[in-house]
Amino acid sequence: MTALARHLLSATLSAGFALTGSAAFASGLQVSPVSLTLRTSQSADGLWLSNTGNALVHAQVRVYHWTQDDGKETLTASRGLVVSPPMLEIKPGDKQLIRVIRVGAPPNGDGAVEDAYRLAIDELPIDTHGKTGLQFVLHYSVPVFVEPVGTAVVAPQLQWTLRRDGEAAVLHVANGGNGHAQLAGLSFLDPAGHRIEINGGLLGYVLPGTSASWMLKPLAAVFAGGGTLEARVNGAPATQTILPVDRAR
Repeated sequence: MTALARHLLSATLSAGFALTGSAAFASGLQVSPVSLTLRTSQSADGLWLSNTGNALVHAQVRVYHWTQDDGKETLTASRGLVVSPPMLEIKPGDKQLIRVIRVGAPPNGDGAVEDAYRLAIDELPIDTHGKTGLQFVLHYSVPVFVEPVGTAVVAPQLQWTLRRDGEAAVLHVANGGNGHAQLAGLSFLDPAGHRIEINGGLLGYVLPGTSASWMLKPLAAVFAGGGTLEARVNGAPATQTILPVDRAR
């Protein structure tokens, strides 16, 4: 599975459609928290699936190892983590704890970095007992990070570059640290103090030792005089001074 950043959020939510008529039936499946980090002292953690609707919810949980290579993302079915239970049903108003268990040792050795997984949580279509209409079923993709052994601080170290691609501007972010970077709330402040919001929500992730690129909505001419990029990195405010885009090669 590639191009994950186009459609996955810290808890990606998408609607699948089972076309059966003209009405619509909404689900009440909710997931909390929207991401997990397993410290080196932890072999397991958990998240809650709850049903806020008025119908029985059936769901399954699958584990994928998550990697990036030159901006391309791949999910591979994995037993590096196991979940319990992997299949479940939740009555209206109830909730279910899903245990996420690390199998084997955490990353270790010289240069060890954080490992990354995604939990794919899929609601399964149910029998609507003869009702006709659209049945909306939900998909969540929950990031799970496993910290490396022997590191006092697990954090990203980012290098930001803004480049021209024709009339467009492309933001390239490389992560030389040992932890992931979640980028959100991206805006640009020009030398005159004018602020332009580029992406108010989630931009994407950069895993340790990798890089990612995004084509920005403002044209390259907007960044011709350089300025400052402002963003939230793992929820914390961050700023980065950028060169005029024509000089950032």
